[in-house]
Amino acid sequence: MIKREKAILALADGEVLEGRSFGASGLAAGEVVFHTGMTGYQEILTDPSYHGQVVTMTYTQIGNTGVNPEDMESRKVWVKGFVVKEYIETPSNFRSTVPLGEYLKEQGIVAIEGLDTRFLTRRLRDKGSVAGVIAAGDHDPAELVEMARNAPDIVGRDLVAEVTGDSPYTFEEGTWKLGQGHPVPDKPPRFNVVAMDFGIKTNILRMLVDAGCKVQVVPASTPAERILELSPDGLFLSNGPGDPEGVPYAFETVRQIMNKRPELPIFGICLGHQLLGLAMGCKTVKLKFGHHGANHPVKDLAAGAVAITSQNHNFAVPMDFFKRPDCPAELTHLNLNDDTCEGMKHKELPVFSVQYHPEASPGPRDAAPLFGEFVKLMEEGE
Repeated sequence: MIKREKAILALADGEVLEGRSFGASGLAAGEVVFHTGMTGYQEILTDPSYHGQVVTMTYTQIGNTGVNPEDMESRKVWVKGFVVKEYIETPSNFRSTVPLGEYLKEQGIVAIEGLDTRFLTRRLRDKGSVAGVIAAGDHDPAELVEMARNAPDIVGRDLVAEVTGDSPYTFEEGTWKLGQGHPVPDKPPRFNVVAMDFGIKTNILRMLVDAGCKVQVVPASTPAERILELSPDGLFLSNGPGDPEGVPYAFETVRQIMNKRPELPIFGICLGHQLLGLAMGCKTVKLKFGHHGANHPVKDLAAGAVAITSQNHNFAVPMDFFKRPDCPAELTHLNLNDDTCEGMKHKELPVFSVQYHPEASPGPRDAAPLFGEFVKLMEEGE
């Protein structure tokens, strides 16, 4: 076994946990959260929604399947730091091209193994998410705690501007197939969808392509006039990191589009769901420790069915919003763990959203038919 450098995770509440480094040297600060998925660490690492966060995996062994270029959810790793119980340095998977630790070093990500992740998870669950610093090498724990206390809060920050693309592009590849990679569909697309990139996961784009859509991806700051000039049959609002109220230009754009083209179908996921709520007049709330995992039960209130879902968010549309007499939306989905809002739709317009991730990657595909619902709305508008 490789002898590893000492590493420390220091929390702003004064807790200090020691372990071993298996990523890059140096230190990194961010909001410490936990993820309950057993697999899919590569997709988690490259999900822009985790920008600004130190992610703790609750599953005990991480690294077994290595890393491969086909499962990237974006162009790079976005987490600030990575925490695991036990790092497996020798992957066993025919698709692996590089071990996880080597990949994290290449990406400049500080990572720690060997600490009690169960203790850390319970602490975060009971007391809430907290700022933390991961440091590889010899550092004064007291200084690291002070650094964690001075780390910037995610509340009110515009993290979207740091992850969105620089320019528009068209996306054409479908979901992964064994022996084919990510093939381009044989049939021409039926619908033109504009996707606002707030930190979009690639598998969302792939599933839209599989559903028969030509997808034009635009940066988060793209004005409403420019989006409408692209003559969309539907508008997609993507996932992304941080506080939705820190991105006022985004929900103002959505509000303008809803006013100018009320007949346009709109589908939002995660941050896109929250931004849609803000566009319709609500105020979002920060959750105690957020929802991060691949096993969250969500009930479809109309169908009475329960889906196991993949989730990653720290903010939510408040339930009080739907009790307001002037609320333009109705609640459609409910989280069965904590009774928070997981979905809504406009009472009059072809507009709907969910808080969870129907595209998975990682996680179950129970909610994948939602992309078909979006296509159905576009069909009805033909």
